[in-house]
Amino acid sequence: MSLHPGPTEFTKEQIATDHILQFFHYAHLPAELQIRSRPFCNLAETIILSTPRNPERTVALRKLLEAKDANVRAFVAAQPTNGDT
Repeated sequence: MSLHPGPTEFTKEQIATDHILQFFHYAHLPAELQIRSRPFCNLAETIILSTPRNPERTVALRKLLEAKDANVRAFVAAQPTNGDT
């Protein structure tokens, strides 16, 4: 099941090897969230291209994903809702 278009930032082979990469996908996001997500995707790419695949690389990607998610949530939480003045 797919909720949005498939990731274009990584190949199917890369995602098959490192399942977590699919969560760095940002093309489906609104522009203001894309600019906050893109640097994390770029760093994830640097990690997979420059670091041997091992448990520590997986931890690095997982923590990077956590940081990306927190960054996006911090931006969203700071935005006024329709009922705010």
